[in-house]
Amino acid sequence: MQYIYKNKGVCSRETIVDIDENTHIINDVKITGGCDGNIKGLIVLMKGMKAEDAAKKMYGIKCGMKSTSCPDQVSKALEAALAELNK
Repeated sequence: MQYIYKNKGVCSRETIVDIDENTHIINDVKITGGCDGNIKGLIVLMKGMKAEDAAKKMYGIKCGMKSTSCPDQVSKALEAALAELNK
């Protein structure tokens, strides 16, 4: 299942997650915008993880004085995708 999430409050603009519908394993993540190296690192670390676990690890991370971050926005994208799967 592919889910598109519009990021809010960060440099990156959009997160697209591809999650296996049965296992909830993250197959792929694409993030538009943001810090190239950090984004690449996030993606490599998340592939093969259960979406629930990745979301929990990144939830609430802040970037400087912002109330959110790219990892936090990815956690929100994962949570939204999982909610869609559980309908």
